[in-house]
Amino acid sequence: MEKPVPFFDKNTIFSVSDASTLLKKVVETAFSEIRIRGELSQITRASSGHVYMTIKDSGSAINAIIWRGTPVPMKLEDGMEVIITGRFTTYPARSNYQIIINSIEMAGVGAILKMLEERKQKLAKEGLFDAARKKPLPRFPQTIGVVTSPTGAAFQDIQNRLRERFPVKVLLYPATVQGTSAAGEVVAGIEYFNRMNNVDVIIVARGGGALEDLLPFSEEIVVRAAANSHIPLISGVGHEPDWMLIDFAADVRAPTPTGAAEMVVPTKISLIQELDNLSHRLNTAFTNTLLGLKKHLLNINIKSPHQIIMEKTQRIDDIEKTMNIIIANEMQSAHQKIELISRFPIFVETRLNMLKQNLTHIDQMLNSLSYKNVLQRGYAIVRDKDNNIISTVSAIPETIEFADGIIKL
Repeated sequence: MEKPVPFFDKNTIFSVSDASTLLKKVVETAFSEIRIRGELSQITRASSGHVYMTIKDSGSAINAIIWRGTPVPMKLEDGMEVIITGRFTTYPARSNYQIIINSIEMAGVGAILKMLEERKQKLAKEGLFDAARKKPLPRFPQTIGVVTSPTGAAFQDIQNRLRERFPVKVLLYPATVQGTSAAGEVVAGIEYFNRMNNVDVIIVARGGGALEDLLPFSEEIVVRAAANSHIPLISGVGHEPDWMLIDFAADVRAPTPTGAAEMVVPTKISLIQELDNLSHRLNTAFTNTLLGLKKHLLNINIKSPHQIIMEKTQRIDDIEKTMNIIIANEMQSAHQKIELISRFPIFVETRLNMLKQNLTHIDQMLNSLSYKNVLQRGYAIVRDKDNNIISTVSAIPETIEFADGIIKL
């Protein structure tokens, strides 16, 4: 770079404030817009809403500021490699220079992919990509909502393919699909259709582009809006190799906007073929049913009234034989019971005689064992006042019992 030529007299004496003002004007004029690539560090968000940081490389560092209200398309983190666009200025109070950032973007595909992978893992842990959240697409949607740019090729491709396959009503929510405002407008479109509940399925679409251009469809707010949609949602962003985070949160991912249109409705030809197949299956099933009924009718053996009566008579004869056998058995059992009852008095009399003999024998044994028989042989029993038998001379007798009576002493 060429050495700048002084534009004031070197002998001029400035005040500190004048020198600072002059330097500020020189810097802002010379660097009214500049793009710088570097790594972010020391990111601080003040209570005023301004964001302060440093952008650096291996040899130098520059202070940078993002004023409140400046669109930032991503979450800023220390170590992130970015390209900033802004203007240089000075801050006289601290005698330093800084850059006011007007826009900021990721630098390099590698850095973008790293950021997307980290964000993907974070959202996956929250369950936003779970298969259980996926909703099936309606078989025959009546109205389709499309969130995309009204002037882009994606919307025209969707309309043309729907018109070819199965014409349905299409409602467009116009949204910017690139730049800092794209993510917010896409979210607004998804939320609009869910709030109005005026469509059967939603297509979020955009044609192909550079990875940086597709980043709005990987913003957290877009992913969350897609995951929270109660209306089935198809993501048709980019081309076949392109994968944005909205693809994981959507109910169905289409490789292209045209592919989304093909997924959402069937073709008229396929429907006609399906109806023909159903008709053929119904005809075949009906024919087979009729043939089966015909075969069944032919196998039925219709009997004559005389044969039916003869079979019923034979059945009655069989029942009569069975009843005669049952009655004969019951009669025989009854005769046996009567015979047993007639022999009961003899049994009772025999039993009573045996009981009398047993009683007589017991009485004889009691008499033979009674102490009365001992007393009749001349013995006596001496008792004390408690009626206990006395067996020693030391006790005082109260009564003496003989065979014919008791004497009290």
